[in-house]
Amino acid sequence: MRELNNIKIIAVDHGYGNIKTANTVTSTGVTAYETEPIFSGNILEYGGIYYRIGEGHKEFIADKAMDEDYYILTLMAVARELNVYGIREADVHLAAGLPLTWIRKQREDFRNYLLRNKEVNFRFNSKDYHIRFVGCNLFPQGYPAIVGRLGDFKGTNLLADIGNGTMNILYINNKKAMESRCWTEKFGVNQCMIAAKNAVLDSFGVKIEESTIEQVLRFGTADISKSYLDCITSVARRYVADIFATLRRYEYNPNLMRLYIVGGGGCLVKHFGQYDESRVTILDDICATAKGYEYLAFASLRRKE
Repeated sequence: MRELNNIKIIAVDHGYGNIKTANTVTSTGVTAYETEPIFSGNILEYGGIYYRIGEGHKEFIADKAMDEDYYILTLMAVARELNVYGIREADVHLAAGLPLTWIRKQREDFRNYLLRNKEVNFRFNSKDYHIRFVGCNLFPQGYPAIVGRLGDFKGTNLLADIGNGTMNILYINNKKAMESRCWTEKFGVNQCMIAAKNAVLDSFGVKIEESTIEQVLRFGTADISKSYLDCITSVARRYVADIFATLRRYEYNPNLMRLYIVGGGGCLVKHFGQYDESRVTILDDICATAKGYEYLAFASLRRKE
């Protein structure tokens, strides 16, 4: 978290699977209760409603401003980031993002959605927060994760930001992002998750917990029998092969350009992909995009002084 003129700059990466700040990661599931939940942990109280956060994940929705849960998740993310520094009251400037090819159309609606209330009082994990929202920067997803590395870029590079719901693809030529050569595909990690669940059901006639599949996708293994692991691994390998097939449709050529992969899908490529490690860089910091948002927002505010 950066600070300028007593304003806390807090980046929130609104993923479909996880909400990230520069220092925290939380699953996006949200369940509302009218009375206090039985079990504690990640409970946000706002507007007379209790919200349990972190069980499961959000389903894909193209316009996040149409889903009230993302506002609740934003408050939670702000609270978790402030809590890292022991802060309960602050003036906050938000930094967030939207998919590459959707940001032009959705930017203002999403900014208004995030800044709907200038002052907000809520309670998270038994601690009271008083937040004054003073501004918001929105950036294209993925690109901020590598902006600090642009000095190392040479020639043509391709960036693939593989999230839970979408994959953003961007060409970077001579250190400059090419706005005319960027695309957003609805081809996120959740599609691999669904395929793996169905494969296990078809092969063994049982339902498997998403958390178990997620462990395999993130780490390449899990504490399950070999037959189940082989089934999930086979699906993951096909998914990663499809990732590279999709990139080739957008003229990816590993002999002519370097590939940079960010987002949660990077771990799948790392564990289940076949690629030239000398020409493919996987940024495995899940908070990299949020850190990039924060850096760019701070730079933008500094320029306006």
